[in-house]
Amino acid sequence: MTEPTHDEAHGGALGSRLNWLRAAVLGANDGIVSTAGLVVGVAGATQERAALLTAGLAGLLAGSLSMAAGEYVSVSTQRDSEKAALAAEKRELKEEPEAELAELTGMLQARGLSREVAREAAEQLTERDALKAHARVELGIDPDALANPWHAAWASFAAFTVGALLPLLAIVLPPAHWRLPVTVVSVLAALVLTGWAGARLGAAAPGRAVLRNVVGGAVAMAVTYAVGTLLGVAGE
Repeated sequence: MTEPTHDEAHGGALGSRLNWLRAAVLGANDGIVSTAGLVVGVAGATQERAALLTAGLAGLLAGSLSMAAGEYVSVSTQRDSEKAALAAEKRELKEEPEAELAELTGMLQARGLSREVAREAAEQLTERDALKAHARVELGIDPDALANPWHAAWASFAAFTVGALLPLLAIVLPPAHWRLPVTVVSVLAALVLTGWAGARLGAAAPGRAVLRNVVGGAVAMAVTYAVGTLLGVAGE
């Protein structure tokens, strides 16, 4: 047998990094769209910079904190489930070692190994680290790399904040008559970039992803601007 290549040996780590990058791109995309919709909607009702800044900052903080809290709860639940599964597996290994060895052998056979090779591999894996072997083969869990809810929460918070800053700055920095066009163009350009990046990280064709992203963002801004305009007129 040949030795695993560097890429094969680190395939799991690479997959994990790609998942984090995809999550970061999606978080930034959410920040762009939600904040853009909010500030463009307010811009339909008023052109006062203070009102736009207040609305944008409120949306940025509410969105980023919501994303962080949601990700923390989600990953914490996943981590608790993984720990419970590992505890149950550890108990089964202690109480029924032969049955667990036979189970591991069967799972390795199902992956294409012969009965003899699967049995030998199962015995060697069990001698080395029975819990880790069962966790990876049976449960699909790496006991040494359980998801960290704090890392996920901070990553979501940062990604959303970075995305939200673009429409916020685009709506408050230019002169009044340039605010809306600058914001729309900036947001659509950013959505092209995040759509392309998300597709590339997912090994998908970028065309449809970019189109979905841009159309979704454009519709969100159009709807909120129309609502803001109607409310602004009604309030006069």
